[in-house]
Amino acid sequence: MSTEAVLANGPAADLDPQTKLELEAAAFRGLVTHLQDRKDVQNIDLMNLAGFCRNCLAKWYLAAAREHGVAMDYDGAREVVYGMTYDEWKDNHQAPASDEQKQKFQDTAHLHAKIPGAK
Repeated sequence: MSTEAVLANGPAADLDPQTKLELEAAAFRGLVTHLQDRKDVQNIDLMNLAGFCRNCLAKWYLAAAREHGVAMDYDGAREVVYGMTYDEWKDNHQAPASDEQKQKFQDTAHLHAKIPGAK
């Protein structure tokens, strides 16, 4: 089922397109703000638990930008999500992954987000 089909079900089914767009945009902004506030949460932990992380969110953003003809690269999309450059985030907030985290990442790779149009 497509994302559009999934989002068209339930209470959102009767929303006008502009309201639906604004609600989805607000949810995205809320998620980005939350992830920017939770610098203690490592991307590898997000991937291991939920199958997506800040980088995935940036890839979805980049794919959407490309769909709309917006000139953007991956670094620019990551800056939108991280609220700073990726290098700055890594230098200030990224901890080395443990062997256990790396193994779980490999074990759950088949569950990780698939993001077409972001490469």
